[in-house]
Formats: sequence, structure tokens, C-alpha cells
Amino acid sequence: MINTELLKRICETPGVPGYEQKIRELVMKEVRPYVDSISVDNMGNVTAIKKGKKDKKVMIAAHMDEIGFIVNHIDENGFLRFIPLGGFDPKTLTAQRVVVHGKKDVIGVMGSKPIHIMTAEERNKVVPLTEYFIDLGMRKKDVEKIVSIGNPVTRERELIEMGDCVNCKSLDNRVSVFILIEVLKELKKTPYDVYAVFTVQEEVGIRGAQAATLNIQPDFGFGLDTTLAYDVPGAKEHEMCTHLGEGTAIKVLDASAICDYRMVEYMKRIAAKHKVKHQLEILTAGGTDTAGIQRMTPGGAISGAVSIPTRHIHQVIEMCSKADIRSSIDLLKHCLEDLSTYNWGHN
Repeated sequence: MINTELLKRICETPGVPGYEQKIRELVMKEVRPYVDSISVDNMGNVTAIKKGKKDKKVMIAAHMDEIGFIVNHIDENGFLRFIPLGGFDPKTLTAQRVVVHGKKDVIGVMGSKPIHIMTAEERNKVVPLTEYFIDLGMRKKDVEKIVSIGNPVTRERELIEMGDCVNCKSLDNRVSVFILIEVLKELKKTPYDVYAVFTVQEEVGIRGAQAATLNIQPDFGFGLDTTLAYDVPGAKEHEMCTHLGEGTAIKVLDASAICDYRMVEYMKRIAAKHKVKHQLEILTAGGTDTAGIQRMTPGGAISGAVSIPTRHIHQVIEMCSKADIRSSIDLLKHCLEDLSTYNWGHN
């Protein structure tokens, strides 16, 4: 159904905001045979172009970066302090392994105060992010031979298959990187020039997408990102946002963008026409590159988004349905192929 070996390599390749070099190298190698041109801008966004026959541009953005950390202190005993790159729920750091990318990659573990010596009050509180440290199992003099202030840190967790799903760190947003690569492989013809942009620094404020959009100035845009699948015990029906296994999601809005009503209707029609299983997504918090595409060009771009339902977002156990991933590939591909067939006038 999907190429899980490629998805595994994409998810496990490091690349926190501002340090996307390794995942960028993988992306360029994978897409080069399937596009007319490929380039990297000053921020590090990869833009792969497939030429169409009509004089309009459509931009798709899938961010390459993953949430992670950066080293900001090495103490006298060799323990590392860090600051986050992207949003973290502190409780998800407990008992986790990380990879510090210094002169060479070294494994560390997230440490904090043991429960045995916590006060009763401390036991009832979530340990704040500032109280975690990284233990490399080395003395300071040995740490400093490898690690420096400013080195990036990623989380360590491999991709596995679980039932009908895949589970890994960084499916947000590497699953979208995978989907965009697969679309480029399968897309045989398109009416408009397709700008497939693998963006940087989304997790710290959609920075790469903004720069890329200013350069491309697209007429149409698609964001490609994960969304919450809160279909779990204890969730109320109206809180679930999307359901795993119920198909790809067509974004209506999130906290950063209200998708163009014409694009939402177009995507619904295309999904129905091609029998692509889908659901609608309304996300009350969070945002995606869709906002950058929609706003960072004169007059704006007619924009929407394909969202991939994901459980346990921003943890190392993110989970997506393989069928939903396939549906996302199909929806985006058909939307690109049929884009010139719709009446885009205001009505």
C-alpha cells in the first residue's frame, strides 16, 4: 500500500529547525529523477518544479523540520542543558533517549529528579522542561571533545508497523514529506506549474514557507501536514478533530488560516469524484505552512490543505494509518491534475 521502508528512512533522518541538512539531502536525492528542476534557497527550502502547460503556479508545502532541542550549557559534571526547538509537552520527555549531533552523533538520555526524593507536592506536579537535563554518560572533559554549545538534539525512536498503522517519532511532519515525494513520482501530467516545496523551520513559526512563497508567488496553494486524531478513550465526540482510518482530512480551518471556501469545495468534489475516503478537519489550535502560502504573496493565493490524521502528536509514538496516508497521496495527486477544471470565480 505504501513504501514503509522509505517512510522509515525519512522519519529517522535528523533535522530540527535550522539544521535540516541531512533530511534535505535525502529529499533531493529522492525527488531529482521525477522533476524538471530542483533548487535550494538561502533559508534551505527545497523547491522541486514540475512544469505544466498553462501560465499559473501551484505551490505545495511539506515541512522537513522536526521538533527537537539545542544545547545551551554544559555543566561541570558533563550534563547538558537545552532549550526546545518547537512545542513540547514536558511530560513526554521522561525516560526518553536522544541523539546529540556534535562532532559525531552521541546517544543521551533525558534525566530529571527521581521520584524517590521528590516532595509530596512535587510528585503531584508535571516536571517543568527547565528541570530536565541530558546525560551522556561521560565526564565533562570527554563531552567537550564532541559536544559544543549550539549543537542540535533529536529524539531517538525507530519506525515500526502496528496493526494497520505506522508508529514513530516525527511523523509530524515527515509523513507529509513522504506523501509529497510519492505524489511527485506518480504525477504524470498537471495543467499548471507545480512547485513542491520541502520547507524549513515550520515548527518555530512557518518561517521557511513564508520565504518560499514570497519567492514563488503562487496562484494556488496546498499545505501538507499532520493533524490531531484525538479518537481515544475519554475524548468527547466534538473534541476528536479527526479519526484514524477514516481517510485523509480536508482542512477547513486552524488557528493560523481559514482555508479558501472555493478550495475546500473543490477538494471535496475531487475526493468524491475519485472515491478518495476523506473527512473534514477543524483544528482549534496550531497552524501549518498553509498560512504562509495563503498570505505571503500579493493578493493572496487560493489555498487549502491536505491533513493526515495522527494520534499522539509531538510525542515519540506518533501514529498514522497506512490507509489514510495512501488516501492523502491520492487526494493531492488528483487535486493537482484537475485544478484547471474548476470555476475559481467568487460566488
